[in-house]
Amino acid sequence: MNSWKLKEIVVMSTLSVVFAVIYLAFLPIGKILVGFFGPIGYDLIFGIWFIVSIIAAYIIRKPGAAFLSETIAATVEVLLGNAVGPMLIIAGMIQGAGAESAFAITRYKKYTLATLMFAGVMAAVFSFAWGYFRSGYAALDSSYVFAMLVLRMVSGALISGVLGKYLSDALAKTGVLSSFALGKEMRRRRAA
Repeated sequence: MNSWKLKEIVVMSTLSVVFAVIYLAFLPIGKILVGFFGPIGYDLIFGIWFIVSIIAAYIIRKPGAAFLSETIAATVEVLLGNAVGPMLIIAGMIQGAGAESAFAITRYKKYTLATLMFAGVMAAVFSFAWGYFRSGYAALDSSYVFAMLVLRMVSGALISGVLGKYLSDALAKTGVLSSFALGKEMRRRRAA
């Protein structure tokens, strides 16, 4: 039952490529926010960089979807020229593992809004732990670092979780996801 179908791999990969481009497009926005607010500026929108993991997991509903989609997106970002380079692939894997952990906790059986928001929060926590050591957050005031973490978690919950659910549901309503787990769930809801 958990084996992947070719169409699921194709959709996950396509989503990953699309969001890799979107991720790159958000880098200048993040830099503008950092210019205004300092390092905390990125945390305001950090949830955008987790969104493909939530969308792919919500649509496909198979173990590994969150992790793999985020890893593919990070790899594509590097290939497209993200200045961070190969270290970004590790960051993507960590973010994907964070989101994946939320779905694993529910044993891949709950895909409610609360679960999607929790996945965004977990991606934020995992990425923040990585960033704490990689980006030298320890040199910053502890209350500022705590505010960064809270903002990143809120961004993960709202941008990745809420917006990810909204975008996936909107796509499913068009009928293009009718043969995927999300599309089948929507048909069941309409029939009930």
